[in-house]
Amino acid sequence: MIKKKILVTGGAGFLGSHLCTRLLNDGNEVVCLDNYFTGQKQNVVHLLDNPYFELIRHDVTMPFFIEVDEIYNLACPASPIHYQYNAIKTMKTSVMGAINLLGLAKRIKARILQASTSEVYGDPDIHPQPESYWGHVNPIGARACYDEGKRAAETLFVNYNKQNNVSIKIVRIFNTYGPRMQPNDGRVVSNFIVQALKSEPITIYGDGTQTRSFQYVDDLVEGMVRMMASREEFTGPVNLGNPDEFTILQLAEMVIRLTKSSSKIVKKPLPPDDPTQRQPNIELAKTELDWFPKIPLEEGLIKTIDYFASII
Repeated sequence: MIKKKILVTGGAGFLGSHLCTRLLNDGNEVVCLDNYFTGQKQNVVHLLDNPYFELIRHDVTMPFFIEVDEIYNLACPASPIHYQYNAIKTMKTSVMGAINLLGLAKRIKARILQASTSEVYGDPDIHPQPESYWGHVNPIGARACYDEGKRAAETLFVNYNKQNNVSIKIVRIFNTYGPRMQPNDGRVVSNFIVQALKSEPITIYGDGTQTRSFQYVDDLVEGMVRMMASREEFTGPVNLGNPDEFTILQLAEMVIRLTKSSSKIVKKPLPPDDPTQRQPNIELAKTELDWFPKIPLEEGLIKTIDYFASII
């Protein structure tokens, strides 16, 4: 196997750290770039002794130059608490980050993968969501800095491909969970697990009938690696998510059962622009990448609960 040199932006984040580990295990040289806004050095501390791993503190809104074969662009806060904390910075990270990294990919002739999101679909009126669906997004809502930033990044990727012949790949990531999620990131899986382990009330927003599809991080990383290796003409976007759909109430009850917690469920008002349904259509990923998620929710939750129990 040829050892590739691969740049992972946002590499010290939840998803990025798992991707860095996988790429190193596959025999590659990995350069991890992160500004530690939401990423943490402790996520990659286990990799620092590897001679083929390099960690660089840098913000993708500023230009960066390096010689690599492939680029995975994961740089952007991804949970509402973090991306709404500094909405302008979130938008800049998606848009200016894409411009800087696409410019780099163009100069060094590297293939580049954009970690886009199911949030480009907004609050969908088509269910499940295929890649052909254009979305239903509020451009001035509380979540717009993330949703529209990611949509703009996809536009930039497609146009760099058409205009400058840059080799691009776009994946749209649906709800992903697993070890190294931050306890305070405001995402539903980490919220429920932390509340259950502390025997605090489990907070559900709305009546709990809204649905989500949860994929374990290892399944996602497998999909991203397959997408990067896919044929040149297949640029995506492609959905990567687990099509098994659960209500938020079902998730809460499963977490309580698996943690053997005494927590009670408490309901609060739904935040604005919160999607009522989110489920990927993954037929394209099955056809093009021979990919589908293999880790069921209960199995993945047990691993994630073990992780949180070790850090709380």
